[in-house]
Amino acid sequence: MSRNRINRGRAKAEPVRSADILVRSNVRAHHRLDTFEGLFHAPACCGQECPRSGTAACFFAALLTLLACQPSSLFAQGSLMPPGPPAPTMKSLDQIEARTPISAVPYTISQPGSYYLTGNLQVSSGNAIVISANSVTLDLNGFTISSIDPNNTGAGIQLGASGGIQKVTILNGFISGSVNNYGGVYSGPGFASGIFFGNAPPLDVRVSGVSISGCLLYGIYLNTESSSIVESCRVQLVGSSGIVAASVSHSTAYACGDTAILASTASDCYGYCLGNGDGLVANAANNCYGICLGSGVGLDSAMANNCYGYCTGDGSGLNATTANNCAGYSLGSGDGLDSHEANNCHGESSSGYGLVAAEANHSYGQSAGTYGLLATIATGCYGKQTGTVAGTAGLHAEEASNCRGESSVGNGLEASEAINCHGQSDSGYGMSVIVATGCYGKSADLGVVATVATGCYGKSTDQTGIVADEASNCHSEGGLHGMVATIATGCYGQSIRSTGLDAYLADTCYGRSQGDGAGIYSDNLANNCYGISWGSGTGVSLNMGVGCLGQNSAGNSMSVRLPYNMPYP
Repeated sequence: MSRNRINRGRAKAEPVRSADILVRSNVRAHHRLDTFEGLFHAPACCGQECPRSGTAACFFAALLTLLACQPSSLFAQGSLMPPGPPAPTMKSLDQIEARTPISAVPYTISQPGSYYLTGNLQVSSGNAIVISANSVTLDLNGFTISSIDPNNTGAGIQLGASGGIQKVTILNGFISGSVNNYGGVYSGPGFASGIFFGNAPPLDVRVSGVSISGCLLYGIYLNTESSSIVESCRVQLVGSSGIVAASVSHSTAYACGDTAILASTASDCYGYCLGNGDGLVANAANNCYGICLGSGVGLDSAMANNCYGYCTGDGSGLNATTANNCAGYSLGSGDGLDSHEANNCHGESSSGYGLVAAEANHSYGQSAGTYGLLATIATGCYGKQTGTVAGTAGLHAEEASNCRGESSVGNGLEASEAINCHGQSDSGYGMSVIVATGCYGKSADLGVVATVATGCYGKSTDQTGIVADEASNCHSEGGLHGMVATIATGCYGQSIRSTGLDAYLADTCYGRSQGDGAGIYSDNLANNCYGISWGSGTGVSLNMGVGCLGQNSAGNSMSVRLPYNMPYP
């Protein structure tokens, strides 16, 4: 009912017929096509004209004619169905690098190629793998080759059964036995060597990322005179040499019975020898560390840069022809650092020489036994000897420049020529030199002993502060004598027991004595001098005095044999 009410309120719409819609659509289309009627009066392609009757029909006819006149390449060629399933396009691993698996040992590689382990492998005796062909790559693939041989007769990998081989690469894995060190004796089951060669050394061998432990003799033994390379390897607990190769880098040989690392070139390596061999030996060593607990050398190299050597026996901590930025330490009777040329180096020894060099530059040496630093030429160096051995020195050099030497018993500084140097000793000479310039010496015996001393200060608590043939602009304090010189110019001497200043020729000097001696004593001439004595001695005791003054509170103030222009008090 409600629906009828609504319909009655609306105007009744005319029904729309489909024929009317079609007519209206044709009219609109005809109007648009008439606008472009000229397009269809032109001759169409293929030499045909569009019919003038029916614009729409002409449009579709022209379109069909245009498509028919196009080249056949616009249409699909052949079947669109694929001929079959897609074939693989990637190469297999064997196609890229053909590799042969090794799943059991003993195994002999007799053909060139690439080989790899498929798992951990073990032998009961003899060699595990023998490489008898050239151009071989062996990938241990992270697995371990081990031996339980009680007689230690073989090698984990032997290079060449009889003759030398070439172009071999061994990678990524472990070789192990059960050999251990019992009180310095290596014994136990396992391989004789980890990687070793037959009768002739191999050529062009590279070992990388291999760890070897528990072998009776050698770890990695190649040839130092060929192009053999060992990198990123580790050897531990072998009875003889750890790593022997031409080039060794980023590797460690630890707890070896003989020389831990022997190479032509070693860089970033650590060698540790428990026997009488050396920690690390190389023609050139860079950033290396060598230790020897026997009688060998911690680190031995022709050229050592940024290296450290340590030894507890008779050998040196570090021995090098040229050492740059190196340190050597010896707990035995050997030297801390022994070098022909040492630059910015440090050497210490418990009983031998701290640092020994023909030429030492900006270096430091210390010894508890003999010389702290011993050199032919020492520039900007410091030597210290803190032992109880007499006749030694903190620093001993033919030529010493800007140097300092200290010693507890021997001399602080010994040199033929010393410039701007400091010498100190508790019992020997503070400084003993032929030519000393701008130097200071302090000792319980003699402060400064020199043939020529210029601008120097010497102090001694028991004997003489300065003893010199020629002393200029010097200051001295002593126990027995303040200063004893042949020629003293502009000097001061003081003594608590005897003569303050004793000189053959004294010019513009001051001497003081608190004992029985004279303030100033001269056998010849004292010029413009002042002498004082607070004991029973004489203030000034001279053969000839010019413009001098002597003073004494107890004894004679002045004793001058030939006075001249003397200002008496």
